[in-house]
Amino acid sequence: MALSSTRTNASRAAVLAFLGTHGAASRAEIARSLEVSPALVTKLARELLADQLIIELTHSPSRGGRPAQLIGLASHDIGAIGVKVAPDHLTMVEVGIDGEVTHVETRDFEASSPHALATLVTAVSEVVKLSTRRTQLGIGVGIPGSVQEQSEHSVNSTQLGWTNVPLGSALQSATNLPVLIDNNVSALALAESLYGTGRGHDHFLVVTIGSGVGAGIVSHGSIIRGHSGNAGEIGHIPVTTDGPVCNCGATGCLEAAIKEESLVRQARSAGVIGPHDGIGALEVRGAAGDPRAQEVFANAGRLFGRAVAGVVNTLDPEIVIVLGEGAASWPLWAAGFEPAFRPALIPQKRGIQVVVEGWQDDRWAQGAACLILSTPFDDAGVSGKQGHLIRERLTTHAGAPS
Repeated sequence: MALSSTRTNASRAAVLAFLGTHGAASRAEIARSLEVSPALVTKLARELLADQLIIELTHSPSRGGRPAQLIGLASHDIGAIGVKVAPDHLTMVEVGIDGEVTHVETRDFEASSPHALATLVTAVSEVVKLSTRRTQLGIGVGIPGSVQEQSEHSVNSTQLGWTNVPLGSALQSATNLPVLIDNNVSALALAESLYGTGRGHDHFLVVTIGSGVGAGIVSHGSIIRGHSGNAGEIGHIPVTTDGPVCNCGATGCLEAAIKEESLVRQARSAGVIGPHDGIGALEVRGAAGDPRAQEVFANAGRLFGRAVAGVVNTLDPEIVIVLGEGAASWPLWAAGFEPAFRPALIPQKRGIQVVVEGWQDDRWAQGAACLILSTPFDDAGVSGKQGHLIRERLTTHAGAPS
């Protein structure tokens, strides 16, 4: 998340964002974390103090020598809106600059409806209007599918059935706020980097299981997006020579074999659950000790474990973080995952830590909000013109009187 010392406005925003995401810190700590010179941080801190955006706090404990003076935000009344778009529902959150989710709202949604865009814009606009926060930096949106540029006005998503839907421009017009859009798993990885298990790790892998299978790849503190925004589509790793046809049109994809819909179909076919039962019934049977239900999950875990091992061998992350709806039933998956995962790793990677986080739908929406909150650390300029507007709001509106 290093920032060039020549990008003063971005650096001012980065100092504010760092204090928001990490809490009060010394100038030296900020300089080390942002990989800029102490002299630049001292200069920026002087400006931010004059603008009443930060305040001097108590000194930090010292092991000898002069204690370091801490600085912190003058106001935490700054935040962002995050939106997770799924085929059948919207989850919207308001998030403070410190990452705390202060409002959650979920609404039914029909992505295939001809009125889907208008419904989404209305829902998000209402959340924005209800906010009592003084400064909203922008709106982040996470969608299933590839997004080449976060600041694109139109989006495409196979899972949502969308082609050139002007989501970004519609939200900007309705709310007068900057809007960033990205793949929902990449957004989730950003949340992990700023506030979650990934914090403190420069290289980590987020993998998700549930209604689909995906990955967010973080290297040197930045999301790896690839040439067309498709990096991390591990759900389309071929794992079998037959099997159900995937949404992408290919046969044998990991996602087609282990997503919830496929597990339910397998269980119904084997008579493990009834013809109208869903994933919840399968999880209940597995947890109750039904060996047939447990084998459905174990088979999925084996395929998942070998696929993730291949990704770990290729990318060499420090840690793997498992998330998604399927994480709620991880003990059932683990019976197949661990025996398949560890032996498939190259020897020096067999001790890698795998952390499984509980399923929370608002975590995905928090990830979308982190598209906004991470913009000050965007050294590569992925956020484009919208990112410039967000940084401008952070450095000019955050200190305005209530």
